[in-house]
Amino acid sequence: MTNPERDPDELHLDPCAAADEVEVLTAREVPLGGPRAMRVRRTLPQRHRSLIGAWCFVDHYGPDRVSDTGGMSVAPHPHTGLQTVSWLFTGEVEHHDSAGHHAMVRPGEVNLMTAGRGISHSEVSTPATEVLHGAQLWVALPDATRDADPGFEHHAPEPVAGDGWEARVFLGSLLGSTSPVTTHTPLLGAELLLEAGTVVDLDVDEAFEHGVLVDTGVVEVCGQETKTADLAYVAPGRTSLRLAAGSEPVRLLVLGGPPFGASIVMWWNFVGRTHEEVVGYREEWQRQVEEGGDGRFGVVDNPMERIPAPGLPNARLKERR
Repeated sequence: MTNPERDPDELHLDPCAAADEVEVLTAREVPLGGPRAMRVRRTLPQRHRSLIGAWCFVDHYGPDRVSDTGGMSVAPHPHTGLQTVSWLFTGEVEHHDSAGHHAMVRPGEVNLMTAGRGISHSEVSTPATEVLHGAQLWVALPDATRDADPGFEHHAPEPVAGDGWEARVFLGSLLGSTSPVTTHTPLLGAELLLEAGTVVDLDVDEAFEHGVLVDTGVVEVCGQETKTADLAYVAPGRTSLRLAAGSEPVRLLVLGGPPFGASIVMWWNFVGRTHEEVVGYREEWQRQVEEGGDGRFGVVDNPMERIPAPGLPNARLKERR
């Protein structure tokens, strides 16, 4: 919760002070779907940190003028063992998947697709979209449900607000708001808007590790300055996160969950547990690309041709924790 009316003399009493140091992860720029494609800022996974809770992938993009970049045009491609979480700040994206779901991704509304044992989907920004800006996030599924049936959920969270802040909680619970969207491990996902100079203390689960992705502005996360496109990692053990906006308004995402507790193998669009498993997923997808048919990954109602899988690296795929 927040305490915007606390005594100014108490501002120096940082509730995060007793915990470990905050780690700031900087993004690398990568093309989305090919060298001429829209470029995104990727902050997770990194060489030394692969997961924050079950969150295993964080892409952040825009604001991009579609007339300059061509927008998002991602043809049918496969997933296994994960959930995709789509969150937009500006623009609109059309989603089709092989489980028969057709939906629009719009600002302030979360679309969550569960790949489970296998699904394929396409993502294309709409003709009316002039500026595209948002985040694409993945969640690794635990052993108990990673081979479950594919599915899809949509939710438009009602905003909650206080003195100098507004929040939309799209997964889990925060600030008295709870999302009904299904997750398979405990998770937190929320967008926060902070006015310039606002200081907010968020009550959080001390069993969670957290990531704070800054979209606009500069914010101190438990005293650590975090700039636009950075992701601040906060280790478990804290019951409160202090977010302090600088001289400009801030928009950020708060992600969290308990440490995943299992190793994963993540390559291209697949999350598995072993090298051999992921190689098998790739072979099955390639058969569908080359021979047609539905197979493990189904068929997307989209005239675009399926994206072939890239070649595997020469080395064995490594497990990540």
